[in-house]
Amino acid sequence: MLVEINSQHPEPRKIARAAHVLREGGVIAYPTDTVYALGVDLGSKSAIDTLYAIKRMPREQPLAFVVPDLGEVARYAVVQDFHYRFIKHLVPGPYTFILQATREVPRLVMMKRKTIGIRVPDHPIPRALAQELGRPIMTTTATHPSEGDVLTDPTDIRDLYGGVELVLDGGVGEALASTILDLCEEEPRLVREGAGMDRIDKLFGVHRPVEDADFDG
Repeated sequence: MLVEINSQHPEPRKIARAAHVLREGGVIAYPTDTVYALGVDLGSKSAIDTLYAIKRMPREQPLAFVVPDLGEVARYAVVQDFHYRFIKHLVPGPYTFILQATREVPRLVMMKRKTIGIRVPDHPIPRALAQELGRPIMTTTATHPSEGDVLTDPTDIRDLYGGVELVLDGGVGEALASTILDLCEEEPRLVREGAGMDRIDKLFGVHRPVEDADFDG
């Protein structure tokens, strides 16, 4: 089902409807400040299984956490003082931070490294969704199921993903994914160049070269 929503001022009833689908174990698609994403409730194992199946992703590829604010980042990830000073300049924004997970992260989504990829998008819809849900949205980029190209048209997402129960149509999306930064050590390390690199280059220096990214989103 395709539901048009105001990207700048999302209607609360539509956010509540999408959050209800998530709580019931459904998969939704929604716009972010980068690409359209497929999302499920962190607490639903069946929904997470469905998301991996419809995306045709290997289970060793972790999903990213979407949270509404910096406070929720610290709830699910270990944020040292030097990381906090770094992150606070970049959120909300098109960045995924790899950090050590806290005990709040369920085992069913933990990987061997005990790290998570977490982000606070600079977009009202995902932040409102995560706030309404009360838990992180487990998320991955909406790509063509067979070709792998990023899908920017919500109508295409509806047509190509039969397992997606609800698509929030916020207009045509971006085609550039988030920048991924590994903050597991004291010095930030660039994992994937994406949106927002100009801001990174202006404010900070990070280690290069770019490495293969584990997290999607």
